Amino acid sequence: DTEVDLASYAYQIWKNAIDRNPELAKIIPAMPNVVYSTRPHKPMINQPEGALLYLRTAEGNDALAWMDKNGASVTESQFAILKAAECTPETPALPRHQQHHEMVAAGVKLIVETEKSVGGQLGRPSGARFRTYERLKAHAEEIKNTLFDIPELRKAIEEIYRYPLLQSATDTLNRQLKSGISNQALAELVMSLRADARLCRVAEDVESNEPQVICSLGLKDENGVEEETVS
Repeated sequence: DTEVDLASYAYQIWKNAIDRNPELAKIIPAMPNVVYSTRPHKPMINQPEGALLYLRTAEGNDALAWMDKNGASVTESQFAILKAAECTPETPALPRHQQHHEMVAAGVKLIVETEKSVGGQLGRPSGARFRTYERLKAHAEEIKNTLFDIPELRKAIEEIYRYPLLQSATDTLNRQLKSGISNQALAELVMSLRADARLCRVAEDVESNEPQVICSLGLKDENGVEEETVS
């Protein structure tokens, strides 16, 4: 979370791609969830063969994982995982690993367990939702019983606790938190987003949110020999 502004970096990748090929703006959003492919990869000591996974958690947080062929995590660096996925339009697609789906399943389990252990209801402590909630909660206590103590702020804090942020709100809050926004300005921003229904994904009738695999990408050594599975 401290190495780069990942959302801005990913957006720039997307913008560069659609500037080069505008058709991608229609093709990629139309792809179904769980879509997957495999790209050539030259294994290195800290960059083994495996699978990259992009998951949206039940709490609405986006996360990446890199799992090796034994189902173990390679790195937690979201930037390193995104870089490992880099392809050019000429990058060929390869047949998937025999263990591809097992690696993806291991990645889902890892991300879900990590989210529960490090952040609980509000996600990772370094995430926009957790940081915004904690700052506004403390701010609300400071201004309690003053002229600045308004019900709309407390309603916004409660909404952030109960529901995941919309992706656009996450991006906005991440940028403002990184720029050093004051607590009062943060409170005004959050109340404005809520007033415009741009703060949280409020779903009163959602049956039960489940993690969603958006896509996955296998990393495969073209020169390697795929081990046969024994039944």
